Amino acid sequence: MEKTKSLKQFYILWSTQSLSHLGSAMTSFALTLWLYDKTGSALSTAALRICTYAPYVVMSIFAGALSDKYDKKKTMLVCDVLAALTTVLVFVLYKTDALSMWHLYAVNAVSGLMNTVQQPASEVANTLVVPKEHYQKTSALQSLSGSLVAIGSPLLAAAMYGLAGLDAVIAVDLATFAAAFLALLLFIRLPAVGRKTGKEEKVLKLAREGLRFLKEHRLVLDVILFMSGVNLVASAFDAVLPALVIPRYGDSVLGIVTSCSGIAMVLGSLLATVMPKPRNRVRVIYLTMLFSLGTENFLLAFSRSPVLWCAGQIIGWILVPVMSANQNVIMRSSIPVELQGRVYACRNTMQFFTIPIGLALGGFMVDNVCEPFMSVNSSNSFLAMLFGSGKGSGAALMMFVLGVAGTVLCLGMGRRLKRYRYTDDMLPEGQQGESACR
Repeated sequence: MEKTKSLKQFYILWSTQSLSHLGSAMTSFALTLWLYDKTGSALSTAALRICTYAPYVVMSIFAGALSDKYDKKKTMLVCDVLAALTTVLVFVLYKTDALSMWHLYAVNAVSGLMNTVQQPASEVANTLVVPKEHYQKTSALQSLSGSLVAIGSPLLAAAMYGLAGLDAVIAVDLATFAAAFLALLLFIRLPAVGRKTGKEEKVLKLAREGLRFLKEHRLVLDVILFMSGVNLVASAFDAVLPALVIPRYGDSVLGIVTSCSGIAMVLGSLLATVMPKPRNRVRVIYLTMLFSLGTENFLLAFSRSPVLWCAGQIIGWILVPVMSANQNVIMRSSIPVELQGRVYACRNTMQFFTIPIGLALGGFMVDNVCEPFMSVNSSNSFLAMLFGSGKGSGAALMMFVLGVAGTVLCLGMGRRLKRYRYTDDMLPEGQQGESACR
């Protein structure tokens, strides 16, 4: 009973914010469908994601500094309102038949910027309302809700868009925003996070403090750099998967195979929720990623069966929430609360900038290297036995390359990370990770 009471604010914040994220994700997917109906261009719809993601990568460091400089709750409320206003603008333009492609790009850029500023504040808010002993459990619950949103938003958005139109999807988005906004405004009380200075600090200086903290705390920095490499391989995988599946089995099978990753994330989130505290969280991080990258890519490269591809997706993604929960615990426990916003923002830039690079690299390698190579060597029976023949065999070859790259990355960085041993009781609260080396 006491534990439930201590997590009451977290449950309110987590559930309502997750509901709002579901509404936002539904609108994003519905806008993609609307734009594709209007243009028939895959590049035009892909640009929506680029416009959303670019502010996140470019502005995260400064966004974290802003988060630490200003009140966390007010920052979240202001960002929510501005993001909601962009959704209202889309609704008005749509109802007046004035909505065009450039409107969506501009709106997505603004929404992406608001999310960039809000996320560090939200991370700190969760730290402030969660007792330290519940960090792993709450991190797993956040991963679970993210997985459910990833699975449910395309299905719900597609169904609602087809039955009732874009305006119905936007109405649901605004309703979920209102619920999250009122819950944050009325029911969440965040303790003040004082700074030991009486003068106004510049954002650029605060951003440098985040970078300085990472430089001085090698455990946190090395985990971030490791995950940056993992994201490079994983995003390249995302670019290659359609080229592997669609030529052989079509769009519907791609949807089924892709959904298996979401199902695996849900299962993994439940697993992370009930797992006991590990003896060494750093070891869990690199071993789970070694298992994921060292199995899934090879299984998809050497098989031509959708059943095995689904199994590969489940194997590859089921331990990702376990990794994520352990990384979150290290970050929350190692970084002083008053610095978390700027350090999380630096983490976002350093850990996720490789994602667009990986997407571009994976697509380029399949189209310009691997598929031409397999076409030229189509008579080679050994290559045909390994990767198949015809279109899609080059993607299978690229999956093999990614399997090798992921395994080498995890083994190489694993040797570096082995020198760290992180446990929750290693140091007093607020000092964990300060000197967590063997």
